[in-house]
Amino acid sequence: MIFNEQAECLSRSGLGELQGKRLKELVGRVSACPGFYREKLAASGISTGSISSIEDIRKLPFTSKDDLREQYPFKMFSKKIGQIRELHVTSGTTGNPIVVGYSQEDIDLWAEVIARSLCCAGALPGDMIQVAYGYGLFTGGLGLHYGSLKLGLTVIPCSSGQTKRQLKILHDFKPRILACTPSYALYMAETAREMGISAAEDGWEIGIFGAEPWSQAMRKEIEQRWGMSAIDIYGLSEIIGPGVACECHYKKGLHIAADVFYPEVIDPKTLQPLAPGYPGELVLTPLTKTGMPLLRYRTRDIVSIDYSVCKCGRSSPRISKVLGRTDDMIVVRGINIFPSQIEEVLLAIEGTEPHYQLVVDRGRNGLDSLEVLVELKDSFFSDEIKYLQNFENRIAKEIESVLSVGVKVRLVEPKSIQRSEGKSKRIIDKRNI
Repeated sequence: MIFNEQAECLSRSGLGELQGKRLKELVGRVSACPGFYREKLAASGISTGSISSIEDIRKLPFTSKDDLREQYPFKMFSKKIGQIRELHVTSGTTGNPIVVGYSQEDIDLWAEVIARSLCCAGALPGDMIQVAYGYGLFTGGLGLHYGSLKLGLTVIPCSSGQTKRQLKILHDFKPRILACTPSYALYMAETAREMGISAAEDGWEIGIFGAEPWSQAMRKEIEQRWGMSAIDIYGLSEIIGPGVACECHYKKGLHIAADVFYPEVIDPKTLQPLAPGYPGELVLTPLTKTGMPLLRYRTRDIVSIDYSVCKCGRSSPRISKVLGRTDDMIVVRGINIFPSQIEEVLLAIEGTEPHYQLVVDRGRNGLDSLEVLVELKDSFFSDEIKYLQNFENRIAKEIESVLSVGVKVRLVEPKSIQRSEGKSKRIIDKRNI
């Protein structure tokens, strides 16, 4: 089922024409509003007359996360606060958080793109969905909720946490679909095993997972443990929340709602566009948002893009799973390292659990070190020191062959790495940089 065939199956030329029209309207909208963008565009000599096609988007300035923090709390809004119907706040470790404002039109748009995503994942009207993303200031729970209602699903608004209660609901209500972070799905699988709940008998059929990068190896692990089809959904609060893109059942990339979110993939150093298939930083422009318009927002997510028509019939461009983040990337001795690279290695080794942490430090000699904490499965854990040392050495060699940098591996007992009911914390950087 395709929720909005007219939008999702547009020809390439038809899509480009629509995007160009909407970009011109967007530039006119932000130019008319006092504040950040009007000043930026005026300084660059850009007006609606500067835009004749979607290709003219390259004339426009980029927007960064720092820009949004500097306009805290409401200076990015194009409407008065009384016309904003919903506020969300992103988490942040330094400085001001980012405040996102939604007009009623934006909330309707959010429901639309989530409904498209749910259909992409295989949901059908009348299905029951268990939403275990957090509700509240985090955009995940409410976004899935709005879209589920739009599609005609029965929603169980569990939010995150209370894992045993989540599993009781699974056992008693038997919802077909689960929506949560991938790491939480694995945590629930552990708890289900302890509770004696059979994934084969009680498991969901479809899992819709996002809010954190996850690898193909983790997908395989989730699908094996739950007997479900694990689908990747993508979004970020600054753009709208989840629903920007989602996989279909072919899992050959995430279909992006390109009629409303224009995607670019650029070299993060030169800021120049990259050809389809080449990984780079994803830049998004929400063409129709009215509460908080954005121009060329740098997501920091590393993806590639494919413009070919999918077997499912959708012609919308597809982005790859997130390969990493430019701001989550760690540099160790000049080597760029993404957690997903190490995750792929670990999950390919029998006996390891999909729970790990990377600890980066700097010694007195000035050299960086990378330690990888890895959990072993109960059946593989041993009190024989020689056995554990051999296992550590084996894992270290496998990681080093991928990263081209030396690492130290430390095996830890099962369940000793802290679990998360939301986004997992993968990196601990102890360097003073």
